[in-house]
Amino acid sequence: MSNPKIGNYRWSICALLFFATTINYLDRQVLSLTWNDFIAPEFHWTNNDYGNITALFSIFYAVSLLFAGKLVDLLDTKKGFLWAIGVWSIGACLHAFAGIATSGWITGNWFVGFEGAKEAIKTVNDTGLVINVSVTLFIFARFVLAVGEAGNFPAAIKTTAEYFPKKDRAFATSIFNAGATVGALAAPISIPFIAEAFGWEMSFIIIGALGFVWMGFWTFMYDKPENHTKVSAAELEYIQQDDVADSKLVGYVPETTTKVTFKDCFRYKQTWAFAFGKFMTDGVWWFFLFWTPAYLSSVYEMDSTEAAFPLFILYAITLLSIIGGWLPTYFVDKKGMNPYEGRMRAMLIFAFFPLLALIAQPLGHISYWLPVIIIGISGAAHQAWSANIFTTVGDMFPKKAIATITGIGGLAGGLGSTLINKGSGVLFDYTKETDMAFMGFKGIEAGYFIIFSICAVCYLIGWSVMKSLVPKYSPITDL
Repeated sequence: MSNPKIGNYRWSICALLFFATTINYLDRQVLSLTWNDFIAPEFHWTNNDYGNITALFSIFYAVSLLFAGKLVDLLDTKKGFLWAIGVWSIGACLHAFAGIATSGWITGNWFVGFEGAKEAIKTVNDTGLVINVSVTLFIFARFVLAVGEAGNFPAAIKTTAEYFPKKDRAFATSIFNAGATVGALAAPISIPFIAEAFGWEMSFIIIGALGFVWMGFWTFMYDKPENHTKVSAAELEYIQQDDVADSKLVGYVPETTTKVTFKDCFRYKQTWAFAFGKFMTDGVWWFFLFWTPAYLSSVYEMDSTEAAFPLFILYAITLLSIIGGWLPTYFVDKKGMNPYEGRMRAMLIFAFFPLLALIAQPLGHISYWLPVIIIGISGAAHQAWSANIFTTVGDMFPKKAIATITGIGGLAGGLGSTLINKGSGVLFDYTKETDMAFMGFKGIEAGYFIIFSICAVCYLIGWSVMKSLVPKYSPITDL
C-alpha cells in the first residue's frame, strides 16, 4: 500500500473518496434513524408510508445513476463530483423543512419555526391529509438527495481507475467503500442523539452540511494524475502500468476521446453481467441499511437510542469488508490469476456468507445479539462483494466508459432495491395486521424471516449468472 520510492499521493485521493462515501451514507441514514421515534409520531406514518419513501428513493437513485454516470463521463471527474455532492447536500438539508412546509401547506401559515410547525400540525384533525402532504414533501427531499448521491460511486470508481493500476483497484475500492460502513457506523451513535437534543430537523441540517466542507478539499486536492504536481514520475508510471500491458493484447485499439453511448455499452455481455450482479445484491445492503433500526424496534422494542450500541457493533463488523479488497490481490500475486479471475474467486467466497441470514431470526429468540452479529457478517460480505463487482468494470472497460457502465449497473441495483424496500414495507404491515404464521414465526417476525431468507441466496444467484455471461477475462478493446 505504501512505497516511498514510488510516492503515495494516490492514497490521499483514496482518502477523499472514503470521506465522500462516509458523508454519502450518513446523509441517507438520517431518515432511517429518526422516522420511527421522531418523525412518524408527528406525521402519523405507518411502515408502508416509510416503505413508499424508501422505495421511491431507490427508484430515483437508480434512474439518476444511469444519467449521473453519463454526466460524470461528460463533465469529467472533478466537476462531476462537485456537482454530485453539492446537490445531495442541499437535498439532505431540505428534509429538515418538511415539517414547516407541511404546516404551511395545510394551515396556510408558512412563517413558523420547527416547534411552531409541530404545534400547528397537532391541531389538524385530518391525519390522512397530514400523512399525504408530509410523505410527498419527504419524497421530494429524497428525490433531490438521490439525484446528487447517484454521482458518488460513478465518480469514485472513475477516480480509482485514474489513480490505481488494475491489481490495486479492488483494495482501493474496498477502502473508500468502507466509508459506507463508517457512515453507517457513525450514524446510530450520533444522529439519534442530535435529534433528541436539538430536534430531528437539526440532524438533517448538521449532517447535510458536511458535504459542503468536503467540496473545499476536493477542489484543491484533485487533478488528473498526469497533471498533478504531487504525483511523481515514478508514481505515474506505476499508476499507468496497465496501459503498457493492454497495448500488447490482440486486437488492441488505443483509447480515444470519442463519447460512449448507452447503445454501445449494451452490446457487451460484460455490461449485462455487471448489471445483473448489482440487481441481485444491492437491495440486500439497502434493506439492512434502511430496515435494521426498524427491525430492532419492531421485534425487540428498542427505541433509537437503545438500538445505537447494537447498530454500532453491527456496522463495526462490516469493516471486515476491507479484506475483500486484499483477497483478489493475493490471488493475482500469489496464485498467478489475472485480475478478473482473482476477483470472481473472491466474490464466490463472499457469496456464501449471507447464507447465515437464514438462521438470523431463529437465533434471535436466544438473544438479539445473534441476528445483529449475523447481519453484520452479511453486511461485511456485501461490502467485500461490492468492492469487487465495482472493479470488474475497470477490468473490462476503457476509462472513458467506466462511469457510464457504473451508472447502468447502479440503475439495475436500484431497481432491485426498490423491489425489496417496497415489498418489505407491504409485507411487514400485512404480517403485523393479520398475525400471519410462517415457518414457526408469527406476525412481523414472520415477515422479517421471509426477507432475511431472500437476502441469503441473492449473492450465489448473482455470481452464477455473472460467471455464465463472462466466464473468463475479456477486456473490451474496441469501444
